[in-house]
Amino acid sequence: MEERHSLEATSGRVLRTPRAAGAAGVLAALLLAAVLTIVRISLPSAIPAHAGEWPSRSPHRQVLEIALGLLPFAGIFFLWFMGAVRDYTGRTERGTDQPAKAVSANAVSGNAVSGNAEGRVENRFFATLFLCSGLMFTALVLAAGAAAGGLLAITGNLPAGVQVLWTYGRTTLTLLASYAMRMAAVFTLSTTTIGLALSVFPRWLAWLGYAAALVLLFVVGTVPWTELVFPVWMLATSTYILGASFRRGGG
Repeated sequence: MEERHSLEATSGRVLRTPRAAGAAGVLAALLLAAVLTIVRISLPSAIPAHAGEWPSRSPHRQVLEIALGLLPFAGIFFLWFMGAVRDYTGRTERGTDQPAKAVSANAVSGNAVSGNAEGRVENRFFATLFLCSGLMFTALVLAAGAAAGGLLAITGNLPAGVQVLWTYGRTTLTLLASYAMRMAAVFTLSTTTIGLALSVFPRWLAWLGYAAALVLLFVVGTVPWTELVFPVWMLATSTYILGASFRRGGG
């Protein structure tokens, strides 16, 4: 009996998400915002007059390469941010006022604790959207970074026919960025819906999430700089979760 209690206590300590995961969300938001800003400023919106010579002559080339080097770290920190959000909502989803046996049984079976079967299906639905959209966003962002790096390399080393290559590279980069922002919209929408349904997000954060999701779905690609809405929402969410973890720890 004592061994069982000791095992449960040890498991509780091991499986607790570190507060560094919440801080990683702040870092991910800042890094992503910096990368998006640098790329927006550095890459010309139209094909340059001397596209083959632009990468070597542009004063922004080194800055752009630094931004592309930071992009994988933004993706890594974003995965930590996903873990922090899942842990924060999962603690409330399991319920703190239910008996320990009920919580343990649902945890082992992998079911979210809710009042009925319909609630469990709905939780699984949004949890699936949360996970898949987050992973797809990360993959598409890294692919867009690779496309941008390839665009720099191609336009710098192959002057012949570079106008066509530039157009192809810009189109590919734009499509990848557009797809990534749509996945970011689904991620924002599912996270906000889960947080609002479990009453773990305040009203202002929920409204911010839904507004950001609408902008990412319908406005990005037509209005410049609107892609920065996603890191702003990430920063607000990470800050709130991080503050809540400190309040819970202090309490």
